[in-house]
Parts: sequence; structure tokens; C-alpha cells
Amino acid sequence: MLRIVLAMFVAVMACPVFADQWPNWRGPANDGLCSESNLPVEWNKTKNMAWKIALPGPGGATPVVWDDRIFLTSTDPDGQLLLLAYTREGSEAWRQIVSHGNKNVRGDEGNSASPSPVTDGQHVWAFFANGILGCYTVDGIEVWKFDVQDRYGKFDIQFGLTSTPVFDQGILYQQLIHGDGDANTREACVFAINALTGREVWKVNRPSDAIAENEHSYASPIIYNDGQQKFLLSHGADFVVAHDLTDGHELWRCGDLNKKSNYDRTLRFVASPAVAKGIILVPSAKKGPIVALKPNGHGDITTNPEFHLWASARTPDVPSPLIVGDLVYLCMENGDLAILRKNTGEQLDYQRTNRQRHRSSPVYADGRIYLTARDGRTTVVKAGEKVEILAENDLEEDISASAAFSNGVIYLRTFNHLWAIQKK
Repeated sequence: MLRIVLAMFVAVMACPVFADQWPNWRGPANDGLCSESNLPVEWNKTKNMAWKIALPGPGGATPVVWDDRIFLTSTDPDGQLLLLAYTREGSEAWRQIVSHGNKNVRGDEGNSASPSPVTDGQHVWAFFANGILGCYTVDGIEVWKFDVQDRYGKFDIQFGLTSTPVFDQGILYQQLIHGDGDANTREACVFAINALTGREVWKVNRPSDAIAENEHSYASPIIYNDGQQKFLLSHGADFVVAHDLTDGHELWRCGDLNKKSNYDRTLRFVASPAVAKGIILVPSAKKGPIVALKPNGHGDITTNPEFHLWASARTPDVPSPLIVGDLVYLCMENGDLAILRKNTGEQLDYQRTNRQRHRSSPVYADGRIYLTARDGRTTVVKAGEKVEILAENDLEEDISASAAFSNGVIYLRTFNHLWAIQKK
């Protein structure tokens, strides 16, 4: 009997602990949803603080996590662009100098370390706003690296190309929506490359009739997958476009996100679309709309009601939308929170939270919505039809990255530190 008990104990101890990996900036399914529980609701610089580690420099990239490694891109005082790896215990495992020539933009709003890294647990990919894209093993060995501008044309974008690539089934997808015109200088396109070799799989041009600043997009591509349909969404230049994953050809597009009847020449897209089964939420910017679409469109569906679910006049502007069950959460740029019904767009509540700039996107975990503001405060809201604030937690440092969750830990990247927050 003792031998049986000991054997059972050893077997249990040998089983891996299953927890959410956080392979990209929007989590396990790229939708801002986390399935973990027993996460902290309250914290400050000492309470529920597992550790913090000083960073070489500021950046807006969200950390990504796989098993015992946390990956992050950063700048440093010498203008170097870095890919960093940390252990779960809070020590630096390695760093790679991926490129040089950091550029700060719009005062304190961002720099060249704004796109987030991506990992599959074996490799990690890092893209920077200067166009350098590299692949590294999780142990920090360079596999390949190239300058996207050399391959696809020089960028023409006011505040830097902040789009984060999306990884799926061995392929890395990226949108370069930064202007139109001369094919050798600023051609808007979408491309797919073999993630292990860096070789091009396909590249398609992405035409639009957007003008002025609207030719620039700071959003990231998203993959829609409901088990029956699967395609890539690119977002920017007044349109959202669905692309076939095999060769990139256009399946459908929807415009009028910047209405021609009252055209705003500065309505550049920052927030990325959000997806759930049967719905694609398409944000615009500033005082533009947010539109809910069905995924089975074809051709130009701009004015085709067959493929539209609903539209709302309020869009988040910078934070991406969040879909949780039957509800939609829209964290506005100014910190206001709107709660809508997913299928109809009916607004259930609209309340003020922390009235500061919100640059990070909301995340759902453990029955709560986490909203992180630029001033370092994270507002925790109970998930439901009404805005019920549970806590407001202040790290007293600037932050524009989104929160990451893995193995019972919340990782927040401020401009000065990487913080690990865990219930004690």
C-alpha cells in the first residue's frame, strides 16, 4: 500500500502544471481572454508584488510568455533595439541586439519598440518600427533577420509602424499599411513568410482610396477562425479587408469607417479588430463608428446589410475591443467603459473609470476586466452588464503595453520595469 501511495504521489508530482501561455500581445487565442483563476485583484508597488526588474529603456511592447520564459522588446539609452528574455523568477536570461536607431515619436507616446514579440515556445519573433524583423530560438540564438523596408519598400508613416505580426501554423503574417503611391517607396501591402526561414510565402498589394493621414495604420492583423472559416484581417486606410490564408487574395472588404459625407483626414486606425464566433468587431478612430460584421462576406460589403450585424457611434480609438461571452467591452481612449450586447449592439452601461489616456487594450481574466491606463493605474472591473469597479491599482510609472497573464501571474511592462504580480 505504501508503495502504491508513493507511486501515485510521484505520478501527480510529475504531471505538468497546465496554465495559459501568452504567445502574443492579445493572449492564447489573440482575443484578450485568459482562462486562469486565482489572480490578484489588488496590488501596488509592494502588495502582491512577486518581483520587478529594471528595463534597459522604455517601450510599448507587451511581454509574451511561454513556460519559464518571458520575452520583451525594448530600447536602451544608446538607441539600440533589444529582444530580452527573463525567467519566471525575475532575472534576465539573455538579450540580443536586433537593430539600432531607435526613434521616439510624438513626445512620450511611443518609440521603435512598440510592436510586441511573438512566440510558439520554440522560437520568438521580434519586429521593430524601423522595419527590422528577426527570428530567434528561445535560447537567444539568431535564426534569420532582414529589413522589411528593403524587401517591401520604405515606410511612410507619421508615428512609426507599430503593427505586431501574427503567427499561425508556421506562417508569420504582417500588414504594412503606411501610405500608397510609388511602389518603391510606400506601397501598402500584406505579406506572409515562412516563420522558420523568413522566406516569402505570398505578398499582396492593399489598395484603398484613403487620403492624407488615413493612409497610415497602427493596428495589427488578426486571424478569424471559427472552425469552419479561417482568414486574415488587415485593418487600416478606411477599410477592413479579409484575406485568404493560402495566397492572400482579397475575400471581402468593408469601408465607410471614415464616412465620405463627413471625411476626417486624420482618422488613422490604431485599435485592432476583435473576433469571436460569428462576429468581427471593427473599430475606427476618434469620433468614428465601430461596426459588427458577419464573417461570411464576399466582395465589397460596405453597404450590404446581409453581412452587417450592428454599428455603434462610439469607438475606443486606441484600445482594441474585447468580447466576453455575450458582452462587448469598449475601453475608450479617455478611460470610459461601455458595455454592449454582442449580438445587437445594445448599450447596457457606460461609466467613467480612470480618466487618463488608455493606450493598452483590455484583458479578461478570472471574471474580471483589467483596464490599464497610461499613468500606471490598472482598474479592475467585475465582468457583467454593469460597470462595477473592484479595485484601482497604481504602479506610479508610465505604461502603454497591455497586460499579460500566465501561470497565475500578471505581467505589466511599464516604461521603467517589468513587474510580476501574484496573489500571496
